[in-house]
Amino acid sequence: MTKSKDLKRRVRARMQRTGESYTTARAVLLNKKAPETKPALPAVGPPKDWPEVAGVREEAVVAKTEHTWVEWVDILDAAGAYEMRHRDIAAYLNAQHGDMGSWWAQTVTVGYERIRGLRRMSQGRDGQYAANKSRTYPVSVSKLYAMFTPKARSAWMEDAVVKDRTAKKDTSRRVDWHDGTRVHFFFDAKGPSKSTVSIQHVKLESRDDVEARKAFWHEQLDALKRTLG
Repeated sequence: MTKSKDLKRRVRARMQRTGESYTTARAVLLNKKAPETKPALPAVGPPKDWPEVAGVREEAVVAKTEHTWVEWVDILDAAGAYEMRHRDIAAYLNAQHGDMGSWWAQTVTVGYERIRGLRRMSQGRDGQYAANKSRTYPVSVSKLYAMFTPKARSAWMEDAVVKDRTAKKDTSRRVDWHDGTRVHFFFDAKGPSKSTVSIQHVKLESRDDVEARKAFWHEQLDALKRTLG
């Protein structure tokens, strides 16, 4: 890990000095053949605006993935991500950069798609929208996960689930909603007695629907807080 961080520092220093892309500067430092220059791809705004376009602060993405947004765009461009489907980009990141975790692989994938203009804020590649909400609670991830099982959630959530699709203990749950939409719950341990649930309500039809679902989940997470005491 120390060698990896040192290499990234050297790459960034060379980028500032030469104006090279991250991939090219890294290849030179590793004495590899630099990739051929390709025509510039479209982007939403200049690089300085990319954290806002992606929806994630630069400090956060660097802290969790050890790369800036400019570096991620360069890495994914080199991998041909601009012509990939969403799930294939996420799969590539999980395979090549799995140490950052599946949640951040999805976050980087969505950020890249927004920067390259492949989706709008809260919108998927299929033109549909998604509402995102998260909350941190002073309980273990196991206890938080348990509150989203069918029996436990009936005590606090206005349950409109038609079917529980998949579940991975202490990590994620995916359910079908009564109106044809879907909800994904992701769980992340922040310590022995602190954890976060992140909610993605997908297959929405409009930005107005996104705001309505965000308000709904805000209320539900408040109810969970009261239930947890």
